[in-house]
Amino acid sequence: MSRIKRWINMNKKEFNSDGGLKDEARQEMLSKGEHPGAIDSYARRAKQEYDEWKRLDETDPEPWPVYKAYDFFSEQEKREFNPDGSLRLEYIEYARQIGISEGALEQQEWRKKSEVEHYNRISARYAEQGINFGEERMKERIEDSRTYVQRRHQMEQDLQNFEPEDSLPFDKNTSY
Repeated sequence: MSRIKRWINMNKKEFNSDGGLKDEARQEMLSKGEHPGAIDSYARRAKQEYDEWKRLDETDPEPWPVYKAYDFFSEQEKREFNPDGSLRLEYIEYARQIGISEGALEQQEWRKKSEVEHYNRISARYAEQGINFGEERMKERIEDSRTYVQRRHQMEQDLQNFEPEDSLPFDKNTSY
């Protein structure tokens, strides 16, 4: 997705979708006693930033990997469900053989379909704002799967880079 969408989303209260300062925002700044020259300078810098993001979107677009809800299913769920959240026929046959009721199967399918629909709604809403929800979730999942040793090594690196200790993933009482 585009950087410009994120910029517009972050600055929509003060700026138009073309990067220009809104008249209401200018009037509000003037009413607060800001100097007209400072307002013009602020608007000019913001427009330059907007133009730079737009140029980058055109010349060097950000990668936008597309993740579906199915990408976040566990291996067990992938054996039981289709990508849309419906139950696989093989699983339905197996479940009947082991005595799972039709009502329980319907409930399972309804829950999974609801999860898929929820993921799709959130993903679409985030995309409108220029945020790749699936990519963010995948990064979280990868980060969560890191081992203690990997996280400790990263923490040591963060300390060498003078990151604040309270931002690190370990207890403050841990000896470094």
